[in-house]
Amino acid sequence: MDWELERSDGRLVGRPCGRVDETTWEMFSQVLTAAVREAADGGGLPLVIDLTGLDYMSSRGLRALTMAKREAGEIVKITLAAPNDRMREILAISRYDKLFEVTADAPPSGGPKA
Repeated sequence: MDWELERSDGRLVGRPCGRVDETTWEMFSQVLTAAVREAADGGGLPLVIDLTGLDYMSSRGLRALTMAKREAGEIVKITLAAPNDRMREILAISRYDKLFEVTADAPPSGGPKA
């Protein structure tokens, strides 16, 4: 799994790429928590996780999202953007589409790296 974080249009955009599974979930959790903290330090910037490049997420990846949501509290709004059909199904089955706002469109890229 690769991770890119950038500041764009007054928000942070995280872009995981590949798979979040038993071998990569810890890294995903670490970079996600760091992004939440950076968003909070920026005065409560919204954090968008662009799922365009993510092929799969295991239950451990979902746990990382839960931990990030807990870390964000009421300060940082986390949105999941542009999940593919498989990810949309995973989010629906796990009811994470009720826990997070899920949008169909990916945020534009090209902002300065955070």
